[in-house]
Amino acid sequence: MKIAIVGAGAAGIIAAITAKRENKNLDIDIFDVNNGIGKKILASGNGRCNISNIDCRVENYIGENPSFCSYALKQFDFKAFEKFCKSIGLLLDIKEDGKVYPLSNEAKSVVRLLENTLESLDVNLILNEKVVDIEKLDEKFSIKTEENEFKEYDKILISSGLGAAPQLKATEDGMNIACKFGHSFNMTYPSLVGLQTSFEYASKVQGVKKESQVSLFIDGQKENEIFGDVLFTKYGVSGFAILDISQYAVYPLSLYQDVQISINLFPKQNRNEVLGMIESLFKSLPNQNACELLTGIISNKLAPVIFEMNNIDKDLKAKDINAKQIRAIVNSLINLRMKVTDTQGFKYAEASGGGIRTDEVDSKTYESKKCKGLYLAGEVLDIVGNRGGYNLQFAWASGFLVGKNIFK
Repeated sequence: MKIAIVGAGAAGIIAAITAKRENKNLDIDIFDVNNGIGKKILASGNGRCNISNIDCRVENYIGENPSFCSYALKQFDFKAFEKFCKSIGLLLDIKEDGKVYPLSNEAKSVVRLLENTLESLDVNLILNEKVVDIEKLDEKFSIKTEENEFKEYDKILISSGLGAAPQLKATEDGMNIACKFGHSFNMTYPSLVGLQTSFEYASKVQGVKKESQVSLFIDGQKENEIFGDVLFTKYGVSGFAILDISQYAVYPLSLYQDVQISINLFPKQNRNEVLGMIESLFKSLPNQNACELLTGIISNKLAPVIFEMNNIDKDLKAKDINAKQIRAIVNSLINLRMKVTDTQGFKYAEASGGGIRTDEVDSKTYESKKCKGLYLAGEVLDIVGNRGGYNLQFAWASGFLVGKNIFK
């Protein structure tokens, strides 16, 4: 049996390894537009490779039907993934927060071991080849690249992802090709991405980083709340909390809904505690400059902006700040509101949301319900995970199921 895999990412790689281990007589070709495999694996975790998470549940995924991924996550849970890693010589480092990294702390070692395994199994890598079309005639598939044509495949797996990280040659070509075979898709969007805002003081607070509570408001209604780092940038906001909440903000944004965030810079204290802290600070040093005193509790870039936002003279002494002004300062510190205007786009996104509709794919084999012999796995499907190794784990799990079933 001859099998083609389009996309040498996590899903495609594990599908090839699993299938070949099950049936050594398979002839498997993996196509990729890049000059090497696992480009997104190499970029994961800033090169350290956040390869998985020990606790992957349906609740960690977003899509039209997140429960679609439950079977794959159960069949290929963390124990199964750890066993697979050991089988290729990869040992893991499990962090307290559940994130999993290679013990080497280096993504390159992960890709190298996967390459070695593919080579030892005689899987054929066809690199630097951009797949532009797939055709099916008389139960056989043929693949057309920009330069060549490859024929007589019995089965095809599309695992080429979506548009996140176009600098790694990511495209939506795989999704578009699947649509030729009768598939439909949900609108794609950048996920785990920085947010552009209309905050007029952005350039003044650029570079400030603070552990905060971020609340998301859609058309005035509070929809979500996430705790983590917020990084103020020249375009708006980034940081882990923003990347996380972006998953729930981007789709409403695309529908032209009113999307706003509120940043609480003191999430571990209530309003009265923050108020008491500032009142005590100002009373203890009444003749000091109030704005400079505020830099004792927040960034020296942020303090003057808080004063400016509330039309408070930055030259006032602490004793001259009245109760109303103090309440205004407190409100800005615990409810810094910003209107979200856009995202940083696919180039800066860690993942893509949307994709091929999952009700058109068998959740146990990942074979297309529209075209016999066609399989789909990984990011090309309308499943996107939270930050923390969840997207890679779904790629591993879905690819594993393909590998178990594609030769049957």
